[in-house]
Amino acid sequence: MNESILIMTAVEAEREAVLRGLNGSARFDVHLAGVGPASAAALTTGQLAAGGYRAVISAGIGGGFAGVAPVESVVVATSIIAADLGAETAEGFSSVDELGFGSSRLPVDAATAGRWARLLAAGGLQACAGPVLTVSTATGTAATAAALAKRVPGAAAEAMEGYGVAMAARSAGLPAFEVRAISNAVGPRNRAEWRIKEALQSLEAAFKMLTEVL
Repeated sequence: MNESILIMTAVEAEREAVLRGLNGSARFDVHLAGVGPASAAALTTGQLAAGGYRAVISAGIGGGFAGVAPVESVVVATSIIAADLGAETAEGFSSVDELGFGSSRLPVDAATAGRWARLLAAGGLQACAGPVLTVSTATGTAATAAALAKRVPGAAAEAMEGYGVAMAARSAGLPAFEVRAISNAVGPRNRAEWRIKEALQSLEAAFKMLTEVL
């Protein structure tokens, strides 16, 4: 039986960074999820169809919330939240949880997430554990960043695939995790301040260390 851990990244640059970190370990399968939660859910489900995996990780780069996850740091999700899954109302945004249509939050083993974050910090990376938000539209204003931070206290990072990957894992009865290296601050999209190369290096370093515990 295949006892691999499935790792899903949105794009090839992230996949290559993860593979460099894993250094050829046969215990992992790393595949592309595409961009956005729908693609991530569909392609992860397809990879899981063969069965035999013991866990799934959504991995890549993402935005970090100010005061929680600085650029080039690494975030390990303690929960994976579809932050824009809901409805606009006269009073503001209402999540599907508040509307009574299901849940926008998928749990992560918080003890495991905390242990991974401590391992990364002990290895010299800036790292923290906290909620990671999945959005279909990347945040581009300070107002939206503030609204998300208020909606999810302690929010650490924002990306676009985690909820889709985690939902596919949940449907297969598998634990899901998310690891994000921070390339930019959540908020106004100032490309001059993005550090994609450095974030990919942090992602590579994170998985080099995580092979010890995965």
